[in-house]
Amino acid sequence: MFLNILQSSTYNSGAWLANLTTSQAFVMILIVAVVGMVVQWRLRSVMAKNSQVPLPNGLTGAEIAEQMLREHNVRDVRIVHTGGYLTDHFDPRNKTVNLSEEVYYGRSITAAAVACHECGHAIQHAYGYAPLQMRTALVPVVMFSSRIATWVIIAGLIMTASAGSQTLCWIGVALMCVSALFSIITLPVEYNASDRALEWLQSSRVLVGDDLDKAQLSLRWAARTYLVAALSAIASILYYVALINGRNRD
Repeated sequence: MFLNILQSSTYNSGAWLANLTTSQAFVMILIVAVVGMVVQWRLRSVMAKNSQVPLPNGLTGAEIAEQMLREHNVRDVRIVHTGGYLTDHFDPRNKTVNLSEEVYYGRSITAAAVACHECGHAIQHAYGYAPLQMRTALVPVVMFSSRIATWVIIAGLIMTASAGSQTLCWIGVALMCVSALFSIITLPVEYNASDRALEWLQSSRVLVGDDLDKAQLSLRWAARTYLVAALSAIASILYYVALINGRNRD
């Protein structure tokens, strides 16, 4: 019975995908784009608001980051300053937590939350967190596939029109799927880093009560940007699948 249900579900999904039109897929892309703009707006709003709330201990984001790494016995990671806004990131290649100016020198809830989130990635790396290792391994593949996937599909569509072969088109879709997989794997990496940050902020008493809730809100909206990115990657794949299937029906 279970096998019959699975087969029926697979058939229905395949039929839906085969009948998906480019206009329907384009609407999906537009919806995800609008949601993405709303999420970005809300993220910047929350971050700006919480950047005006000072930390009770008066420490900077850099000092809090150093404290968090030290208490997790991560001794080989440096805290460095980087330019730009919301450019904070952990670089596993040179083991550095790169903090933007507002976070590095900031003494606010936003500075603490972002600094600890990036330290969460450093701790993931030090402890061998599997999803992070998978994402890191995919980076060179994604850099290659993201550059050529669209061009491969376009070339495949041209070949389909002249020679009737769709092989190159599906190779391009497969390359796009690698980028989508990267975005999906990124989700547990980002959420886990935020969970590590919030857990430490609470246990260390750096933030308590309403201040901790504000930090959680900031990190949750930041994580939603990665969810939108994953949905955008999937919507793009559906669009090209619909485009290829449409050419085949024609």
